[in-house]
Amino acid sequence: MPDLVFNDAVAGAGIIGLATAYHLARRGRRVVVFERSARASGASIRNFGMLWPIGQPAGQDRALALRSLEIWSNVLQDARLWHDPCGSLHLAYRDDEARVLDEFARGDASSGLGGELIGPEKVGRIAPGVRLDGLQCAYRSPTEVCVDPREIIAGLPGFLADSLGVRFEFGRAVVGFDRPSLRLGDGERCSADRLWVCPGSDLETLYPEVYRDQGVVLCKLQMLRTEPIEHPWRLGPMLAAGLTLRHYRSFEGCPSLASLRERVARETPQLDRFGIHVMASQNGRGEVIVGDSHEYGDAIEPFDRTEIETLILDYLREFLDVPGFRIAARWNGIYAKHPTKPALTARPAPGATVIACLGGAGMTLSFGIAERAVIDVLEGNGR
Repeated sequence: MPDLVFNDAVAGAGIIGLATAYHLARRGRRVVVFERSARASGASIRNFGMLWPIGQPAGQDRALALRSLEIWSNVLQDARLWHDPCGSLHLAYRDDEARVLDEFARGDASSGLGGELIGPEKVGRIAPGVRLDGLQCAYRSPTEVCVDPREIIAGLPGFLADSLGVRFEFGRAVVGFDRPSLRLGDGERCSADRLWVCPGSDLETLYPEVYRDQGVVLCKLQMLRTEPIEHPWRLGPMLAAGLTLRHYRSFEGCPSLASLRERVARETPQLDRFGIHVMASQNGRGEVIVGDSHEYGDAIEPFDRTEIETLILDYLREFLDVPGFRIAARWNGIYAKHPTKPALTARPAPGATVIACLGGAGMTLSFGIAERAVIDVLEGNGR
């Protein structure tokens, strides 16, 4: 590659790297994407596949998620990748959960979602697996979209290459950049006017100083998926239950949330210990994806915990029946999370931009965050 010159090099072919390459190439720039592995295999393929604006708090963060979803819609259609605009259901079985959902539905917290509070009868019609015994109500949002992360990460490079001329170099790592010289792990160099670092959970290889003193932490989650469920059974909307209300910032303004959190901490402290809240989605293959847990920083070990899986499955059975439920795969994923921002962007050196630390919202926010970063650099005060 020494004879090739690019406008932009992207380090990392996870979802934020692919989104960044998309926005650059659409602006007519010559783009190359480097991925250290033979295929991207980090958090971008280890998630539910939920494009999940309902998890972002109302205001700028939700607006960013909705803008990202708008771009996603165009990309998914153009790339002919499977997606299901099935929306989401948050289920309430306890009094405090029902109060939080009612407050959410009545207040500004639900703005932009077009959702509504519904009763058990309607839930039964749209989500056949949900347990109706004891169900008090649910918040139904039509906004959320389900994708298959494995198909997305495998399929988008070909789409970007064929439609926008993006070049991909898999099995090659970027290890240094002195504008315009880009140094690769195999000793080769190429030339690029700008480098976009999209590192996933690798906070050490390029510009580690960016993450110091920022409070950035790594988070490990455990997940599983079932064997394909026999057609025509479908999950319907993607599902979350009461535990999820204490996880996403979108519910933080609900007055009853404090009592819900106190009850969970008192009754089931092990759920708080492992950061467990249980959700479910179903991909186009019929597999149901279930999770997850959250272990941070020094608590992260390479070994998965059977205790965590048991807690997840026990809680899942409280609100969902899946016919022929059989686990086909288990895995964990690790992502980087900023304590206060939806993402961390920085310009640590001339021509270099870091886009990182999207936390658990990487699929949801990727195209919006990347668009904003590209505009800021190319049309703003980038250097």
